[in-house]
Amino acid sequence: MMVHGGAGNWKRTDEAAALEGLRRALAAGTALLARGGSALDAVVAAVSLMEDDPAFNAGTGSALNLDGEDEMDAGVMVGDGLKTGNVTCLRRVRNPVQVARKVMEETDHVLLSGEGALKFARLMGFPDYDPVTAARRRDWQEKREALEEKRPGRSRLARLLRVHPELGGGTVGAVALDRRGKLAAATSTGGVTLKLPGRVGDTPVPGAGNYASPAGAVSATGRGEFMMRFLTAKAVCDRIGAGLSAQQAVDRSLSAMAREVGDEAGVIALDAEGRMGIGHGTAAMPHGYFTSADGKTVVRMQVPRHRA
Repeated sequence: MMVHGGAGNWKRTDEAAALEGLRRALAAGTALLARGGSALDAVVAAVSLMEDDPAFNAGTGSALNLDGEDEMDAGVMVGDGLKTGNVTCLRRVRNPVQVARKVMEETDHVLLSGEGALKFARLMGFPDYDPVTAARRRDWQEKREALEEKRPGRSRLARLLRVHPELGGGTVGAVALDRRGKLAAATSTGGVTLKLPGRVGDTPVPGAGNYASPAGAVSATGRGEFMMRFLTAKAVCDRIGAGLSAQQAVDRSLSAMAREVGDEAGVIALDAEGRMGIGHGTAAMPHGYFTSADGKTVVRMQVPRHRA
């Protein structure tokens, strides 16, 4: 099993909290796998814990849009039958990833958005919950004021994101392989700080930020618009299906993506043999993994940049 906490620039003061959150997520997911649970159960449990952790930009503590509101995205997918469920622009729920699972299991749809997604969540028994934290509200206020710093009334979001790429948000994700050889992936995010209301990122778009096939499972993080254009997660899965190892597939996909659209992305991938692939073109991507071969859990902030 593998997890990540979002590619980007991480403040050193936040690193310890992020790594501890990854440890807890891995422990929850691998405990389920050890008891014979499904890969889907494991990734949803792991991502749910990270959604509950304000150290990450998902669920509680999600980034706020330009109007100061939470609009969250999440997706789940299983390799068996290419089944997937996704939500976007979802507000006032605690665990968007669990709602995404219900979309997959209880409807004929792939993606629900906005008010429709919220109505469905309530129908499925998810209660009202405010994921906005005081710290995130203060951060939003500071960034919102910075937008008007030099030209009142004129949006400066593009410039602000270039100067401060850490505002690009973050994503949490997990991939797992269970005892039956089944693969699953789950991803969740609050999106980009100060995004336009209604913006949809890569996370709920199958093949962009989240994907699973019989050959591999992938969760991606980074600049969502880049991954939507490149279909990063599916590109990795397709390369695994063509015979590459998970690491080779990650390296080649990220290199191709860097040439064509940009390198502000990170990926975790797992193939049907249990081989892992990890890579990121950003300064950091907190991630972790567990392998049953040695029973060892590893969490860290960075890996060497992807190879050509």
